Amino acid sequence: MIKAAVAGLGWWGKTLVEAVQGRSEEIRFVAAATGTPTPEAHKFASAQGIALRGGYEELIEDPDVDAVVLATPNSMHVAQIVAAARAGKHVFCEKPLALSKADAETVVAACREAGVILALDYNRRFHPTMAKLREGVQKGVLGEMLHFEGTMTFPNALYLKPDQWRAKRAETPCGGLMPMGVHVIDAAIDLFGEVEEVYCLSLHRAVTIDADDTTSMLFRMKNGMSGYLSTMTATAGSFRFQVYGSEGWVRLNGMTHVAGASSEERRSRLFGECTYQPVKGESETWQAEAYDLSNAALVAFARAAAGGPAFPIPLADMIHGVAVTDAVIRSAASGRSEKVL
Repeated sequence: MIKAAVAGLGWWGKTLVEAVQGRSEEIRFVAAATGTPTPEAHKFASAQGIALRGGYEELIEDPDVDAVVLATPNSMHVAQIVAAARAGKHVFCEKPLALSKADAETVVAACREAGVILALDYNRRFHPTMAKLREGVQKGVLGEMLHFEGTMTFPNALYLKPDQWRAKRAETPCGGLMPMGVHVIDAAIDLFGEVEEVYCLSLHRAVTIDADDTTSMLFRMKNGMSGYLSTMTATAGSFRFQVYGSEGWVRLNGMTHVAGASSEERRSRLFGECTYQPVKGESETWQAEAYDLSNAALVAFARAAAGGPAFPIPLADMIHGVAVTDAVIRSAASGRSEKVL
């Protein structure tokens, strides 16, 4: 049993705790720290049997803690991961891993040097429907792969206050890129390999905070494919991921992590109606199963930390994902296509 501490008890930090506490034989939360230790945070920690500590340093200095789970502001990840690695703690980090490729390389190097596991919460990789799509692509069921498209939307930015960290451009450049779009970018890397070049148009249309809410991205993959991704943070929630090949296409529909939804819904109902349309023949439509993705990701992390199978997202993919978002941000600023470095 891996004993973990969670840093950050916002709505997503709580969701991660609820995914495994009392539900898993591989991992259990024993401690927590949060930026604002409100009465609500104390109540939640007490109900979950977790000791609420005074700060992050107390978590990584605790000999009873094997691993830390980071649900903290994006800009804090690098320093927190490096500190945890030096303290000999395994790290499960909420995405994004970092805001620049150089920082991503720094944290990966720190974890490798310390011999600790680094896991990143691209939880959609764990859904059986994604596994089925991955297998189909690898076996050539869809023929020559041509193009992918993703759309991820939620209304969360409509309700942000200017003093909240998610409302700050430095924390969430290009609007929905970091909270949502990185899932599609990771899926593209997982299925099709590395990205060569990107172009981004990011706009501020409806939200009252100083942030973009409508972002569109074009991708050229190194294997010759094209891709498109759109994120919007000021409309109703949705998720669509579609891949096209010379023998047909597959479309996965679902939802995003909409604030205010139940913990169970945020964890287990991100995929919905799915369709396979071959070039010749009838289409096939099915309903994706309810599957706790947060539980699956944390259990995979715990097993890796305990010496079991490696966490299924390679470190090289983590670094390349950050390199892609780095290029997206540069493109939005320059107004030109940018190479992924």
